[in-house]
Amino acid sequence: MSSINEVCSKCGSSEFTEATDYMPVKPNKMSLKGSNKIYTFCLHCGEVHSIRIEDVTIFKK
Repeated sequence: MSSINEVCSKCGSSEFTEATDYMPVKPNKMSLKGSNKIYTFCLHCGEVHSIRIEDVTIFKK
């Protein structure tokens, strides 16, 4: 479970967790390298608090 000190803007809960998507983000559609998206969301209503990219170094030139 994620330890963020926030409250959900939709339901007021302070219980959040993190999960990833099965489709990585890629610099372009021909790229073989990708990075996971990490979602932080409310455990009560599912409202997404944040989305971040796990490894941004693949986007730096």
